[in-house]
Amino acid sequence: MEVKQVSEGQRGSFYIEEDGKQLAFLTYVFAGETKFIIEHTEVDPSQGGKGLGRELLKASVDFARKNNCKIIPHCSYSKSVFEKTKDFSDVLYEYSVSL
Repeated sequence: MEVKQVSEGQRGSFYIEEDGKQLAFLTYVFAGETKFIIEHTEVDPSQGGKGLGRELLKASVDFARKNNCKIIPHCSYSKSVFEKTKDFSDVLYEYSVSL
């Protein structure tokens, strides 16, 4: 299945559709010019277990690499995948808080 992307200003999404029906999507918003936040990832329950969420996340990582961006995973799914996938660490935005 093909992952498609749509952008509207600072917001955008990656999605997978079949026969005009959206099966899965991932939304993001830019936080500055070189980083974006993954806000939400959702897969139609009938498509669970097929790896669609991971395909969307991989597309967002490829997009970040191509555009020299970092990703802030906000949704629980994206956080979980980033924790488990060391191959994605190059685009993970890390910050520290100084007290």
